[in-house]
Amino acid sequence: MRTLLSAVSPGTEMLIYRGQAPPRFAVDDTIPSLAGTFQYPLQYGYSVVGRVASLGSSVDPSWEGRLVFSFNPHQSAFNARPADLLKLPEQVSIEQAVFLPNLETAVGFMMDGQPGIGERVAVFGQGIVGLLTAHLLAQYPLDKLITIEPNKSRRSFSRQINKNLVCLDPDHPQFRDELETRLRGGADLTFEISGAPQALDAAIEATGFSGRVVVGSWYGAKPVSMSLGGHFHRSRI
Repeated sequence: MRTLLSAVSPGTEMLIYRGQAPPRFAVDDTIPSLAGTFQYPLQYGYSVVGRVASLGSSVDPSWEGRLVFSFNPHQSAFNARPADLLKLPEQVSIEQAVFLPNLETAVGFMMDGQPGIGERVAVFGQGIVGLLTAHLLAQYPLDKLITIEPNKSRRSFSRQINKNLVCLDPDHPQFRDELETRLRGGADLTFEISGAPQALDAAIEATGFSGRVVVGSWYGAKPVSMSLGGHFHRSRI
């Protein structure tokens, strides 16, 4: 395989770089190219699109020259078994294909959260996975979809998803008042995908009575403090 594009996973890769991933935690038990644990020396990355450059003697000749996706670390070239590759459909571009693992995660969040007709939904974090999650949610017949993101550039991307989507800055002095006004009693469903442990309490606080919170962030070894004795308890979240 010759790599054409390899996508960086900013949140996870910064956790590893900073030594905040559990060191003895398996990178992935199901993907041969990601064997081992989060201990250096470590090759990482899990989203590569490339072209099959040469074949082993027992491989079907139709693989030669094919554009394929692989859950593989950042490498300019590598060997792979055909069973571990996904052939790209003609209508999918190379740039789209590298988002496959992130979109797979976002689809999993939909299945976990089960958004319903007319629900109010909030998404904390508009990084890659947060944006893809918001894109999927925008296709549901919701009452409200609100995203929360401190980064100005990411807020701009979020607002392009849907003309009815509102993206708020959590650092704005009026943030809490505006969020409460827009959600009218709290979100029915809240996703915490920011990667920031302190956002979890804010996500719980934004959720209404008997609402659901899906924690999609991987905090790694970063400590997480949660206030479960007040709003969380009384609101049956």
